[in-house]
Amino acid sequence: MATQERPKLFNFECLKGFFMTHPSMKQDPAYALSTHADLGLIPQSYGTAIGSGEDSQLSPWQCFANHVERLNRNAKEGELYKVLYVGRHGQGFHNVMEAKVGTPAWESHWALLDGDGDAIWADSELTNQGKREATDNAKVWRRLIEQENMPWPALYCSPLQRCLETARLSFEDLAASKGKIYQPMVKENLRERMGRHTCDRRSSRTWIREHYPSYLIEPGFTEKDELFEADRRETDEEHVLRTRIAMDELFEHEASYFVSITMHSMASRMLMRVIGQEEYRMSPGSTTAFFVKATRI
Repeated sequence: MATQERPKLFNFECLKGFFMTHPSMKQDPAYALSTHADLGLIPQSYGTAIGSGEDSQLSPWQCFANHVERLNRNAKEGELYKVLYVGRHGQGFHNVMEAKVGTPAWESHWALLDGDGDAIWADSELTNQGKREATDNAKVWRRLIEQENMPWPALYCSPLQRCLETARLSFEDLAASKGKIYQPMVKENLRERMGRHTCDRRSSRTWIREHYPSYLIEPGFTEKDELFEADRRETDEEHVLRTRIAMDELFEHEASYFVSITMHSMASRMLMRVIGQEEYRMSPGSTTAFFVKATRI
């Protein structure tokens, strides 16, 4: 089922000069991002004299957070600034099978099946390697939160199993140790490209509630997956549309200036397209960051 068009709420701009740049798919089709220790943040003075003022004794992340807050405090009416931490899920069984048989065979045959008798990849779970990638991601977040005093982000997540589990392994223990309530918001429009591939067919609302009881599920989330079509793959235009709707809703309703989104390979590239960032690939379990300005239409 195609997403219904809605009036745009915001124009988005990915602001440059705050995070490291990465080779786009046009520049280097083989490049896939791995997580940088500081998520690629570029230390700078943000218009204040280095070594002076309120930011002089702060970490680069604290200085940047102060800058984000100042921009929002002084923004013109209708302008918003948010930092988006976009994480790709760890390796899933579908990734393993595609690598094993090759993309042409995967697309034409294996992706249409629930599994091969040895592994199940319908709404794919994480492999052991995928779980390790997620726990490695947790170590990066712990260092940034505890040592660099990065602000705790609001948590958002795709409803597919591999993202639900990646988010849990990345944030749940850290939230408990910092006295934070672990309640990621599950949003339908953050899911991967829909249709044909069973790995992208989600489980029921009841299943998600039973297996991830602390997660918040957005209003209107249906019991069964009513969007998946077994005989048709979602187009780029349709995927961009629902990603734009997700970003409109996030900027309209989320109060935090810092937001973590656990999603997928193709979904992350559609998000880049929506915010005006040249698209690049992300390795399984990796996280990247964008500083986004939204202007209400």
